[in-house]
Amino acid sequence: MLGTKRENIRQGTKVKVVQKQDQRSGKLTEGVVLDILTNSATHHHGIKVRLKSGIVGRVKEILE
Repeated sequence: MLGTKRENIRQGTKVKVVQKQDQRSGKLTEGVVLDILTNSATHHHGIKVRLKSGIVGRVKEILE
């Protein structure tokens, strides 16, 4: 999955993330990456990002 590798995500990338409270339901939130919060090169649950809307979540899909 592309969202597990930090190299695939840049500021301004349009993504779908899962927020902490939505992990059980799997509900995805769409937005544009403002900050990358995960320091490691990969993360098996997805790279944690902050969207321009202020939402923090783990990337599940990269849209562009």
